[in-house]
Amino acid sequence: MGFDMTSELPDEMYPGMIISYKVRPLFGIPVKWVTEITHINKPDYFIDNQLAGPYRVWHHQHFFKEVEGGMEMTDIVHYDLPAAFFGSIVHRLLVRKRVEEIFDYRHKVLADLFGEVGKG
Repeated sequence: MGFDMTSELPDEMYPGMIISYKVRPLFGIPVKWVTEITHINKPDYFIDNQLAGPYRVWHHQHFFKEVEGGMEMTDIVHYDLPAAFFGSIVHRLLVRKRVEEIFDYRHKVLADLFGEVGKG
């Protein structure tokens, strides 16, 4: 998927934690992406925001809910691209599909690891 974590992670997440990645959002061109874990309320949710990277804004909320047979995870993502008019064209043609592919891939990996329970 062109998504490689480049920072070492501690055993446990904490607010203020910085995570860096190398992503290839378009045409295989590598871009550094840095996010910060801004909020954690275990076991219910955590939130990350982009500090540097391909988006003008990236705000990602991860919600967890116990359900029969396991855990359901729901993502709410708000993002915006730079370059207003041009960015909206690139979003429609390329980026929206790419973001959906990333979350579909993550869902598949989690389902393979933990079993298919629920997708929010």
